[in-house]
Amino acid sequence: MNKTIIIDGMSCSHCTNAAKTALEKVKGVAYANVSLENKTADVGLTSEVPDKKLIKAVKAAGFRVTDIK
Repeated sequence: MNKTIIIDGMSCSHCTNAAKTALEKVKGVAYANVSLENKTADVGLTSEVPDKKLIKAVKAAGFRVTDIK
């Protein structure tokens, strides 16, 4: 299962690394590919992860989620 997260507030590669690390610490997340250019994170899941947990991880890294698809 995959989700695409639209993230606001990233401005550099340090930002993308922070978002990636935060998302990959969430139980059930296999990987997170974060794109600064697209302002997205493509997240691969090994089990069902509530959107609320993904939003919390991104927020803890200092960014804002505007949508999850």
